[in-house]
Amino acid sequence: MPFDAQRIHEVPDDLLAAIDYCYEQGWTDGLPVIPPVVDRVDATLAFEGRPREAVIASHPATGLELTVHAAAVNAVMAGCLPDYFPVLVAAFEAMDKPDFNFHGSTASTGGSAPLLIVSGPVADDIGMNADVNLFGSGNRANATIGRAVRLILRNVFQMIPGISDKSTQGNPGKYSFCIAERSRGNPWPLLCETQEYPPGVSSVTVFAAGGFCNVENHGGNTPEHILGSVADAMANYGCITLGQSVVILSPEHMHIVAGAGWNRQDAQAYLFTHAKRSVEGMKSVGKYRDSEYDHQHAAGAHALVEPGHIHRGLTPEDILITMGGGDAGGHSCFIPSWSRGRGSIMQHKPIGVCIDCA
Repeated sequence: MPFDAQRIHEVPDDLLAAIDYCYEQGWTDGLPVIPPVVDRVDATLAFEGRPREAVIASHPATGLELTVHAAAVNAVMAGCLPDYFPVLVAAFEAMDKPDFNFHGSTASTGGSAPLLIVSGPVADDIGMNADVNLFGSGNRANATIGRAVRLILRNVFQMIPGISDKSTQGNPGKYSFCIAERSRGNPWPLLCETQEYPPGVSSVTVFAAGGFCNVENHGGNTPEHILGSVADAMANYGCITLGQSVVILSPEHMHIVAGAGWNRQDAQAYLFTHAKRSVEGMKSVGKYRDSEYDHQHAAGAHALVEPGHIHRGLTPEDILITMGGGDAGGHSCFIPSWSRGRGSIMQHKPIGVCIDCA
């Protein structure tokens, strides 16, 4: 049965029977969902000022639309508490921007999962995890906000695995891929600050992400050691493209980089310079395309691009870097873009305000 958030379904009072009913309708991601009872949906809607019929995102290929009410229903099913809802709304407003390529990033064989990075005070307000086990299990806000994204993609936009979602292998982030940027002990400006939102305003950044790559370096003690390891991961033949990247430095690695006086721009420039492969090397694995080289090395290209090499991205600004994770451990991560080129560009929106609604 097609998902219809407006319909009131009469289901058995027994909770397990109601969960089974949701399975029977095809409304789950494979895990049990919480039946979206009217009272809980209404409590969630109370955290959004627009009418429940207001559209916050649309699918360009199918014409299907996400209303505030449908988003709230899926948030409840995912297990979100009502005060998480503004983050979910802002995330879909960001994904609705044309450059994100909402259809391609959800339907392609590449296996994209929308990564959400929440920055600013709202992360602490709703109890998000920016610390130990950042990408792992155990935090309700992180897990259920990310899961609500997947349920909406499935239930509202009908991105069904094997039918409209053609991911060759997918990745675990397709269940949930949502983290908070760590503010405690962060020596660099938070993302919401670099995005030029007013003080006190939080943001969510969305990125059509490929699989997670752990970068381990317990022996390095200079920025070049740490970022050299990250750059090598970014430049592996399996994923180097002109696409964007996300790098989450652990506090241990961040303190080495920032402790040497490096700022975010210094780190971006270093990674962009060193995350590269030679044209001959790209040809040796059958991955070289003239158009990529011409695009990256065209007139007006970034000064750090060198002839005879393909770098990850077009400019250092294509690499988002911030801090997250527990205090102990030399483990950072690199997350590549979904597409082999510039198929999707990360976007951001403020949470719970309409600063840039126009």
